[in-house]
Amino acid sequence: MSDIVNRELIINSEKSEVEIALLEEKVLVELNQDKSNPNHMVGDVYLRRLKKIMPGLNAAFIDVGYEKDAFLHYLDLGTNVRTVNKFVKRCITEINTDTSIENLKLEPEIEKNDKISHVLTSGQSILVQIAKEPISTKGPRVSTEISFAGRYLVLVPFAEKVSISQKIKSSDERTRLKRLIQSIKPQGFGVIIRTVAENKKVAELDHDLKQLVNRWELLVSKLPSALPPMKIISEIDRTSVILRDLLNESFNAIHVNDASMAEEIKMYLTDIAPDKVDIVKHYKGKLPIFENFGVDKQIKNSFGKVVTIKSGIYLIIEHTEALHVIDVNSGHRNNSSNTQEDNALEVNIEAAKEIARQLRLRDMGGIIVIDFIDLHLGQNRRVLYQTMKDLMTKDRAKHTVLPPSKFGLVQITRQRVRPEMNIEVLEKCPCCEGTGEIKSNSLIIDEIENNISYLFRDQNEKTLAVNVNPILHAYITKGFVSQQIKWYLKYKKWIKIRPISSYQFLEYHIFNSKDDEIKL
Repeated sequence: MSDIVNRELIINSEKSEVEIALLEEKVLVELNQDKSNPNHMVGDVYLRRLKKIMPGLNAAFIDVGYEKDAFLHYLDLGTNVRTVNKFVKRCITEINTDTSIENLKLEPEIEKNDKISHVLTSGQSILVQIAKEPISTKGPRVSTEISFAGRYLVLVPFAEKVSISQKIKSSDERTRLKRLIQSIKPQGFGVIIRTVAENKKVAELDHDLKQLVNRWELLVSKLPSALPPMKIISEIDRTSVILRDLLNESFNAIHVNDASMAEEIKMYLTDIAPDKVDIVKHYKGKLPIFENFGVDKQIKNSFGKVVTIKSGIYLIIEHTEALHVIDVNSGHRNNSSNTQEDNALEVNIEAAKEIARQLRLRDMGGIIVIDFIDLHLGQNRRVLYQTMKDLMTKDRAKHTVLPPSKFGLVQITRQRVRPEMNIEVLEKCPCCEGTGEIKSNSLIIDEIENNISYLFRDQNEKTLAVNVNPILHAYITKGFVSQQIKWYLKYKKWIKIRPISSYQFLEYHIFNSKDDEIKL
């Protein structure tokens, strides 16, 4: 399977929101929404007072300004939480104190299976970082293990360990990167080397590391004047996060419809990837940018309960609070030259490609259960399992794929840190309000006439005009003795009936002589 994929980023910048679409070979695989002035983004760091300790959950709740309190589990404390708390307390209470961590004496690490009440106390000031944004009915999840992600590295204060992404397979490259980082990293900091750091030069890694250290120093500089509750430092906006995490040599274009944002992205690229500045294009077309690049059409075809694949295969995707269920159906696809087993394998392979895309596109997290078409041969089940694993390698989210069960079900667990992307593609019928039944023509005509009678008789209106759907217009105005003529004979006043093509079937509005709408 080739790793070289043509990638494009389409950015739709509006006043209140930025939408970011990632296309791979012109196919939409990720859709992100970045609302203006976002709160509680992953990576935000807060100084907060611990609100309540729950010994039964071995966790604590912290108010970070969201409607639901943030959840802090003992396992999210980090082994050096005592050192972090000591450092924060010293920065807040001691004047002109040394805020460097190089010479800081580390406190003993906490035990893996201890209790949170032995480490934290209610009411104490604590530095926490958003690990998961609020999802559904849950508040944010936070951690006291502060980290700052860059393009190539992740900086972890109060640690010394250098870790390397498991996706870097070459032992020589792993050794080179580890020695290099150990030689340039400041004392008191741990570093995680990301996959994109592979084969990068020392100057690029050193530049990334210095930027991360500067972010930590900015946080430390704000602590002496900080009072809980306060957001100490914010994560960079999601547009920059996506660029930081996704940009690689396979990107060939970034299209954005806002001139100022295009310049900001160019400046950002100048800093992290100067050779990629020219791929940023300011879109000036008349059509909306998502419509021009076919993103809107793909969104409409990709979301919803039923997802159809070109060959006739379709998926049924059901979302519940506990898990997601995907059912694979062959539809009308059938190759008569193949056996039933071969047909089932081909359908499953094709469905697997779309399922891997759907997981990324909707950012589905938690437990996903896939009901593939039954395969009777163990060899074919192994082929399907390996294919699903290979397809999921493109997914940046942490995930685990299990082999098919005895019932032919494939189970996937996938980490999600942001709310699932769910776009409504169906809406309730404005005529029947979802009941499947509408008023008959005679009833709606009676309703209009009752309103006309009231306006002429009780409101002394001299002239009236009624705007209706073209079908209803024909029903009122056509015929030897039309309904319009009947009204004229009854009220001795001519009522204008005007067809409006944008109206729903039963929609109508009545206007006075000044053409002002009369609210009834």
